[in-house]
Amino acid sequence: MTNYPVIAPNYFYRTGPMSCPYLPGRVERNLFTEIKGPNAQELHDRLASAGFRRSQGIVYRPACPGCRACVPVRVEVRGYRHSRSSRRVMRANADLLIREGRPNATAEQHALFARYQRHRHSGSEMAAMSMADYRAMVEESTIDTWMVEFRSRLGCLVACCLVDRLADGLSAVYSFYAPDEERRGLGNFVVLWLIERAQREDLSYVYLGYWIAASDKMSYKARFRPLQALGATGWAPLSLPEDVP
Repeated sequence: MTNYPVIAPNYFYRTGPMSCPYLPGRVERNLFTEIKGPNAQELHDRLASAGFRRSQGIVYRPACPGCRACVPVRVEVRGYRHSRSSRRVMRANADLLIREGRPNATAEQHALFARYQRHRHSGSEMAAMSMADYRAMVEESTIDTWMVEFRSRLGCLVACCLVDRLADGLSAVYSFYAPDEERRGLGNFVVLWLIERAQREDLSYVYLGYWIAASDKMSYKARFRPLQALGATGWAPLSLPEDVP
């Protein structure tokens, strides 16, 4: 277990009610606070372990009235073993060139991000993000953050992942990929790459954000086992049907 210093943010705030982007007819509210100051990294580590997610200079956690559908999940990387389907995904992407670097936003990334949003999340707020909005999402961080680019042998950018480094693992802040490269399974490949990256550094977890049992958009997270979920008594194995695709 990681021992964190006793550091607390100054204030927590609650957003106003908004329409839930995952479950139709439900209302979303979030609890959030700023990540800043000389102990920003330690504070972020502590709150990530408590189920919070980062967006630019804040971290947030769902606090929706009458709903607990959003479940924080993380992969136990030391126990992860490839399945036949994950091996197929790894083989399909063995040709990709992977570059890790500082979180610098580029027009090329933004173009791919916009294509992904139009295909996967048409009508959402993120689908309308300008280059300035995208730059803020990528570059505004007070902690150890990096961008991973995945390119074809011809140099074409096919996927990106914004990653936070934590004391006990890696956090997938946001990933996006070419929607016309379905045969590659790029969304799954990015997670598999993060798992292998964490294993090489002898880290314990890859944090995948929130899993929602009733949301098809979140179902892919159940493929990466062993998977832990954060509940009322802390992190524990998430019990899932064996036939999750």
